[in-house]
Amino acid sequence: MSLISFGLVLVGAILGAGSGYALHKVVSSKRMDDARELSTRIIEEARKEAQAQKKEIILQGQDEIYKQKREIEREFKDRENETKARDRKIQELSERVERKREQANQKEQELLSLDKDLTRKERTLEDKMTLLDSKLDEQELKLQEVSGLTIEEAKERLFNEVEARTKHEAAKMIRQIEMEAKETANRKSQHIIATAIQRYAGDYVGEQTVTAVTLPSEDMKGRIIGREGRNIRAIEAATGVDLIIDDTPETVILSAYSPLRRQIAKMALERLISDGRIHPARIEDVVRKVEQELEVQLREVGEQATFDAGVHGIHPELIKFLGQLKYRTSFSQNVLQHSLEVSSLCGMMAAELGLDIKKAKRAGLLHDLGKAVDHEVEGPHALIGADLAKKYGEAKDIVHAIAAHHEDTPPTTALAVLVQAADSLSGARPGARKELLENYVKRLEELEGIATAFDGVAKAYAIQAGREIRVMVNSENVDDDSTYLLCKEIADKIENNLTYPGQIRVTVIRERRAVGFAK
Repeated sequence: MSLISFGLVLVGAILGAGSGYALHKVVSSKRMDDARELSTRIIEEARKEAQAQKKEIILQGQDEIYKQKREIEREFKDRENETKARDRKIQELSERVERKREQANQKEQELLSLDKDLTRKERTLEDKMTLLDSKLDEQELKLQEVSGLTIEEAKERLFNEVEARTKHEAAKMIRQIEMEAKETANRKSQHIIATAIQRYAGDYVGEQTVTAVTLPSEDMKGRIIGREGRNIRAIEAATGVDLIIDDTPETVILSAYSPLRRQIAKMALERLISDGRIHPARIEDVVRKVEQELEVQLREVGEQATFDAGVHGIHPELIKFLGQLKYRTSFSQNVLQHSLEVSSLCGMMAAELGLDIKKAKRAGLLHDLGKAVDHEVEGPHALIGADLAKKYGEAKDIVHAIAAHHEDTPPTTALAVLVQAADSLSGARPGARKELLENYVKRLEELEGIATAFDGVAKAYAIQAGREIRVMVNSENVDDDSTYLLCKEIADKIENNLTYPGQIRVTVIRERRAVGFAK
């Protein structure tokens, strides 16, 4: 039973497998047909798409070829136009050159004709010149016979007449120019100077370097001299100052070239007198302390001066030199006060003229810097001060203004002229300076002597303390125009031969008097 069942099952299985294989074969065949159909359709669509792209590429290529063709045609046309324009220019140039060549030929012909005419005229002129020379020689001989003068004498007389006439005309011109210049320059300069002086309200302090020390009693002289003069020798050795003890009651005179040494000796002697202990060791100690104190005092005085003037940034050594000017005088005018006054005047006049006010004040304050050391260094104080300013870093225009304020160096800047003017104003104003009587009288005599040495001058008078000279001329020998020349010549000679503070006014007066008598 089991074998039969197994057989049946096996037969069923075989039949099932056969039917399954048949079914699978049918399905596979169908799939193959579908795949072939799909591939055929895809290939057909790809072929169609390729054909379309091919057409599109061909059309784009044709458009690009067309555009390039149009571009080439346009470029060719432009070049053709340029070539035509160039040809036209070349043609015009060639026509122009041809015309110029023709004109040049024509000019050449004209020049040849002119050259011939000139040659002919030159020959004619030479003939005439020869004839004229012979005529002139004849005329000169006749003139010499008639006038009784040789050619050289006649020339000299002619030149003298021309020179006299030229001087006369020059004097007229000088007078006219001076009158026109005075109408403008004097008014403007007077306004500026008057404004500056009016605004400067500083009082003049007539400080002088004191060289006399007052003693409390006559007994103090003996204590200052010391045993066998040892104290006086110690003072002189420590300070470099000579002590003069004479019959003047209760007074000791200090004599030294350096104002600082005199000041140190004065301070030390006053302190010794006040203390009462006077012996060589004490003298040396006091002098050393006084020197240190004076060093600090000089710096403080210099700093105060720069503060009062409104000038900053000055080198400390220059500040020290400014402090030394406190003990320096010029014609009894304190140099430090004078420098402050010049600085103020420079600043005000610079403001009126539109110049740099700070720079003008700086130059005015430092202009007499050389007087602090002119007793130690040889040369004019202006050049010494300029060297010091240059050494300690002052600007070139400041250095030049210092060097040129007494014209040791010719002034070339407005600042230098401004410092000159302010220095003259400060020194020349009434009461600012004093002179010894002998020097004063000698200067007045020299001033009058220079004026009276000129031809045509009758009298000369120095007035206003020698700041003006009035010259009286003979009206018969000097005319109105010549007075201007004479005035200028006198002023130039005074400027070249005399040394004086400020300026001197020269006035030449010519008058004609008619005198009659009634009977």
